[in-house]
Amino acid sequence: MIKAVIIEDEEKGRQYLENLINDIGTQISLVGAADSVSSGLELIKAQKPDVVFLDIQMHSETGFDLLERLPSIDFEIIFTTAYEHYALKAIKFCAIDYLLKPIDTQELRAAIDKVEKRRSKDNLSKNFEVLLQNIKNTNTEHHQIALATNDGLVFVRVNNIIYCESDGPYTTFYLKESDKLVTSKNLKEYEDLLVDHNFFRIHKSYLINMGEIKRYIRGDGGQVIMSNTKALDVSKRKKETFLSLLSKI
Repeated sequence: MIKAVIIEDEEKGRQYLENLINDIGTQISLVGAADSVSSGLELIKAQKPDVVFLDIQMHSETGFDLLERLPSIDFEIIFTTAYEHYALKAIKFCAIDYLLKPIDTQELRAAIDKVEKRRSKDNLSKNFEVLLQNIKNTNTEHHQIALATNDGLVFVRVNNIIYCESDGPYTTFYLKESDKLVTSKNLKEYEDLLVDHNFFRIHKSYLINMGEIKRYIRGDGGQVIMSNTKALDVSKRKKETFLSLLSKI
């Protein structure tokens, strides 16, 4: 049985989520709810939950403020929010679950299923430490991204990535400070995350760090030579946009 608590400042929001959790049944047990960062901290201390449903914006404070005040994090967190903004991308970077309000029952059930399957706390403190660093750090070159590998989550600095290569449902990351990492997500998911970090998808198979290009060779689409000496094709369809971006570097 998963022990859960809710930390949400709006009474209607708390009640709605409580009803959804209670409707799901035997998989999860709700053991408490709080309406602020301070009361949430007390609730976590008292109940020692397996998972916390944490609102991002609460009055003048945030769920991130609560995380900073915890001496350690030994429970899963599912963020809840009504707003799609920069914080959600930071959350995605760290492979942490979130639910957009109004919360959908099926999405809630899927998030709880993930908690049930993980139940390993090895990476939790590191994961949230990286999340808070990313939220605070305005220099995106120093952001880290959590990559899901067969050995668990690996945290990689964005500026350490040379390029990513698609392999069906998997993606291979080629890095400056090590050889490569194979992850269990497709290239499109990483494209959505990295597009604001000077990455561009030059081909259906390649997502590259524009700062790691050493040379461009002209042709129908052309080729780029990356900093690790690998030559990658640029598709004809992407060529014009790519050259436009390249001219601005």
